[in-house]
Amino acid sequence: MIGFSFVWFEKKAILSLFCAFALVFISLFLTAPARANDLKSFLEKAAANSPDLIRFYEARGYEPIWTGRGDRKRRNALISALETAGIHGLPVSRYRPNQLIARLRAARSDADQAQIEVALSETYLRYAKDVNTGILRPTDLLDDILRKVPKVDSQVFLNLIAQSEPVAALAAISPRMPQYVGLMKEKLRIEADIAKGGWGAKVPMGTLTVRSSGPQVVPLRNRLTKMGYLERTATQDYAGKIEFAVKSFQRNHGLLDDGVAASVTLSEINMSPQTRLISVVVALERLRWMNYELGTRHIWVNLPDFTAKVIDNDKSTFETRTVIGANVDGQRSPEFSENMRYLSVNPSWNVPKSITIAEYLPQLQKNANAVDFLQLISDDGEVVPRETLDFTLYTPETFPFRLRQLPSDDNALGTVKFMFPNPQNIYLHDTPQKALFAKESRAFSHGCIRLAQPHEMAHVLLERQSGDPVALFDAALANAPNEEIINLAQSVPVHLVYFTSFVDEEGHIQYRRDVYSRDKVVFDALIEKGLDFSAFNG
Repeated sequence: MIGFSFVWFEKKAILSLFCAFALVFISLFLTAPARANDLKSFLEKAAANSPDLIRFYEARGYEPIWTGRGDRKRRNALISALETAGIHGLPVSRYRPNQLIARLRAARSDADQAQIEVALSETYLRYAKDVNTGILRPTDLLDDILRKVPKVDSQVFLNLIAQSEPVAALAAISPRMPQYVGLMKEKLRIEADIAKGGWGAKVPMGTLTVRSSGPQVVPLRNRLTKMGYLERTATQDYAGKIEFAVKSFQRNHGLLDDGVAASVTLSEINMSPQTRLISVVVALERLRWMNYELGTRHIWVNLPDFTAKVIDNDKSTFETRTVIGANVDGQRSPEFSENMRYLSVNPSWNVPKSITIAEYLPQLQKNANAVDFLQLISDDGEVVPRETLDFTLYTPETFPFRLRQLPSDDNALGTVKFMFPNPQNIYLHDTPQKALFAKESRAFSHGCIRLAQPHEMAHVLLERQSGDPVALFDAALANAPNEEIINLAQSVPVHLVYFTSFVDEEGHIQYRRDVYSRDKVVFDALIEKGLDFSAFNG
């Protein structure tokens, strides 16, 4: 009887244990999909205000990319990128990584998971777009900044991080151009110098030359040493190493490299590292605006550098000095990109309306025969005799004519203009005013870009469509005063840009003066976006 009871209870226990395991299995089987459905529902609700995220998560069956069991590496990579966004000159506070970490740690329910999942995706998209194409919209800053920023579909960024090795994916989002990498290194170098106390005392203004010697040379020597242009030395003689260092500095700052430390050179030497840091941070943002294919062959016109370059496969194959727009309202050269399509040889100059009204109409009102090198043209293109008009009857608003200068040796456009049609009517051109190219700072035009070597530029541009580009161009020149159009077989992108800091082809950092004070406008906008201003004080 006792044995029977033991066996019966043993069987009952086994049966109970089996039932318990079965219930657990059924529970797991039934609740896993239920939990997945709950997460899907919560994700849909959390992402309701973001069509981009709804589209992304819907395509992957609402599987998370940040908060799943296998997502630790991806979310750690993102948090690290957000915490170090400052190396790009981006405001870390904009992404609130500490807040995201706290929310991850506090998440307990499916609703919590869905909300932090969406928050991470939203922050990732914000960071990805900022580091890829810039945090600012350039056309919101100044009327003369007309840069069109490419727009990348959010799905591209989301699929990249979901399908690729996360650290590599995050690195690939930022511009990979050598200019960008070089400026990031310069930013770190300047920040390290600031942390060590900067570049020392400023050099008293005056003029130091190879004949200078004694204590007055010491401040210059010390500052050049701190800036990395001079090895540590005890010399007080300007000649030799110090003169060489001054020349190197002048070349790297767009100055005449005569080795004389006069007022302009000393003003640049005395610029604080904080000011240079602003230039670099602004340049990084500007490069993000241009994070797209510039063209295997393109023309790069850096306004503060006063140069125009033909770039072939990332190498400069031609360079010439430029004159840019004067620093006056309505005359500053704008920033934009467009395609050069043709050359106009022996061009006529159709005087811009702004110049006609501001400069020539007042002269004509005083003397109808003034500026007689210009023709008066009606709306239907006919030449209007001046003697038939009383110019005093017209106001700037009612003046119905345009002015035109025919091809000649004195034509304001010289012998050739390079056309990349744009609403601003900006182009590159020759000029009879050659003396201006000898000046160090060359902001004198009404907005268009004058070239010191326009014929040589034409030869370079035509070499890909002619076995003898010089003869082709000279034949058009010889047809003066008739205007000749030479179409380019393939259009060439022209980029009018504004970089006060950049890296040259030898890898040296270059600085230029902020001729239009545009850097300050861009920097102030970055501060408004949350960039920490304290690092730039000093």
